[in-house]
Amino acid sequence: MNTQRSFVLAFDTANEVIAIGLGKLDAATQSIECVASVEVEARRASNTQLLPRIDELCAQAGVGRGEIACVAVGRGPGSFTGVRIALACAKGIASALEVGLVGVSSLDAVAWGAWKASERGSLLVVADAMRREVYPVEYRLSDAGAERVTADRVIKADAFAEELGATSASDRLIAGDALRKYVELFEGAGILLPEALWTPTGAGLLMALRASWRAGECDPFDAERHDPAFALPVYTRLSDAEENERQRLARADGALAGKRGSKHVTMNDTAIANARANGEGIAYKPLDACHVADVAALEAAVMGTDAWNETLVADELGRADRVWWAAYAADPKMPLSAEAPLVGYAGGWVVDGDLQILKVGVDPAWRRHGIARVLLARVADDARNLGARTSSLEVRAANAGAQALYAALGYEVLGRRPRYYSDGEDALIMQGPLPTITLAAVPNGESVADESRRGASCAALGREDGAANAQPGHASYPGATEVAPYGESDVIATNHPLILAIESSCDETAAAVIDGGGVLRSDVVATQVDFHARFGGVVPEIASRKHIEAICGVCDEALDVAAASLGRSSLRWRDLDAVAVTYAPGLVGALVVGVAFAKGAAWGADIPFIVVNHLEGHLYANKIGLEDFAPPAVVSLVSGGNTLLVYMADWGDYRVLGTTVDDAVGEAFDKVAKALGLGYPGGPVVSKFAAEGDPDAIPFPRAMLHSGDLRFSLSGLKTAVVTYINNERAAGRELNVPDICASFTAAVVDVQVAKARMALRETGAPTFCLGGGVAANPTLRAAYEQMCAEEGVRLVMPPLASCGDNAGMIAEVALDRYRAGAFSPLSTDALAHGDLEVPY
Repeated sequence: MNTQRSFVLAFDTANEVIAIGLGKLDAATQSIECVASVEVEARRASNTQLLPRIDELCAQAGVGRGEIACVAVGRGPGSFTGVRIALACAKGIASALEVGLVGVSSLDAVAWGAWKASERGSLLVVADAMRREVYPVEYRLSDAGAERVTADRVIKADAFAEELGATSASDRLIAGDALRKYVELFEGAGILLPEALWTPTGAGLLMALRASWRAGECDPFDAERHDPAFALPVYTRLSDAEENERQRLARADGALAGKRGSKHVTMNDTAIANARANGEGIAYKPLDACHVADVAALEAAVMGTDAWNETLVADELGRADRVWWAAYAADPKMPLSAEAPLVGYAGGWVVDGDLQILKVGVDPAWRRHGIARVLLARVADDARNLGARTSSLEVRAANAGAQALYAALGYEVLGRRPRYYSDGEDALIMQGPLPTITLAAVPNGESVADESRRGASCAALGREDGAANAQPGHASYPGATEVAPYGESDVIATNHPLILAIESSCDETAAAVIDGGGVLRSDVVATQVDFHARFGGVVPEIASRKHIEAICGVCDEALDVAAASLGRSSLRWRDLDAVAVTYAPGLVGALVVGVAFAKGAAWGADIPFIVVNHLEGHLYANKIGLEDFAPPAVVSLVSGGNTLLVYMADWGDYRVLGTTVDDAVGEAFDKVAKALGLGYPGGPVVSKFAAEGDPDAIPFPRAMLHSGDLRFSLSGLKTAVVTYINNERAAGRELNVPDICASFTAAVVDVQVAKARMALRETGAPTFCLGGGVAANPTLRAAYEQMCAEEGVRLVMPPLASCGDNAGMIAEVALDRYRAGAFSPLSTDALAHGDLEVPY
């Protein structure tokens, strides 16, 4: 134990109040002395006020960062975004300080706040869940402390008021921020506590942590046990998209909206068939009513006399407290077919904070593919979002194989149920943590410098000796020092600054480390595509949830890869010179996670914080493939969310020449793929079919081709394609998918190239370059090559891996901003929109 670290920093932003507590830890007595506590009304400004308030409180208490032994954070339930702000910030701080992160219930903190105010008796904490819903939890307050009686859940406010009306408890104490909205519903159900006790307090958070410590549920001094990566929010429900999906799948109408071959398709259809198989030919998706008979048949084959019949399985679907997933054998190159054979299933019941595994079955012919493990993780992932904290199950006493799997997942035997099964065999009762799904952080293409490539990289930077030494003049900007850390004889001299950059604007969690010579030492990404594919597009709430799960692991991997590239045994947050992050534009909930985490890490490591415009990152991506690339240039920026032409007069000096008036190019590709039942993402699969088709087969419109300006429109083209598909199906003709894809692609490319040619002629720019995910489209790249050859201009294209969202491009921008001293305050917030033309 590091005796110099004896303080705990606790905070919560689950509602409209920021609560911060600073406590002194005493390991001998497992006690926490509240040194300082503050509560501030945030009014949807938690992300801008949290860190400045933390910094202020620590300064007032005279507690330095190096004295913090643990970070505690309110995990909710509460506002999803509010909870994620606190948790992402806490993950960043704990990661940078290399201390443990302990999550506590935001509602428990309210209960302990009431206890501290000398309230005793039965307490109901009812928190606002929005959508006219509440999070109610009951407690018992005695001189010994605050004891939780019920588990987290979410319920309609009116329905819960009716529940209370059916009970008689006039002495019940009531607190919680839901009273601000629904006081008329609950004022007759008990005694309303003073409003100051309705929300978490810093002192309440510290007392909740102390209670958990004394119960053996945590140890503030054990950083290994409390890895920040594993702290997750308490949601108590799935995202809206998932809830709607479950209800739809529970209906046995046999319809898969938008599936290939249907007579009519609209852009609002959700293609369940979009789920794709992994490399082993296995696709996973929530169980639907159409496959209940298949589950029952497999049950009979593997479960014998204990098998459930169709009625029992069907009765499970659509229940709010049940989670069922299925595995199918499928072609990895195509969306999941409705006829794909079921090869596995798993189901669970969430009750009182525990996931009770009801069934796990795998086709014997498909065993040893990890199917059961993935199914359990998928069920547990949903159950965690429904409020589960643990998992339990029964397994046959003689089933050594299943017991080994469960033991590997952390389950332990708690007891035995004699003659539990129909044939008289005993069951072992096992309990453990919820199995987790880890988003793998993988290298983003070949953008990272390794030893075999360093010579070329250094030569391009004007260093003949191949050592990454600081260049002359670099001492004029902060942190430009040459060091050989840890006294290692084999390390590469580090060219500072070292900057870690984070990208989280959509559905990729990415991180990269760049050095002062502009060499990318790491560039890793964790994709969420498998979680969005079955919805036919990115679901913002799911994206935000996955970012909070992945961000620690992605950053850890980026640091490890960078360390290896630099020949170091490790690279720590404290070794960095700055942290950078995409702050705009993008999905604001996704951006918030990255921004809050990066700010927390910057504060914890006491290093500068840099923000980057995502669109500018795509411009800089061209430097990854060609180090001597420099403006002036015209850039075609085409992605799922953007379509625009930009004139780059210089780095940081941009003029938008034209943009789309409706859909983005990538969005149009996704929607056409969805209409054809080809799955998501649409770009790669449409390109695959287009390569086999005739681009002149169907005369789709070239919108705004002759508009005389540099604007684009894709909505009409998309509608024309869908209309064509519907007409062909109505006529009973089989769709020629390759010709449709090729003709659609040609219509897109013709307009893009014509507008780019016009922009080059108007500006006189000597260079043309690309940016954005659609820049990887082979037809578009080939057309631009031809156009540039005809116009006599230089063509620069980023590597394929750098076309989509990645952190390497953010790091490139961050390096220039570091040199310019363009640092941002820790009050900076994420923005859904960001104007390239406006300096930031």
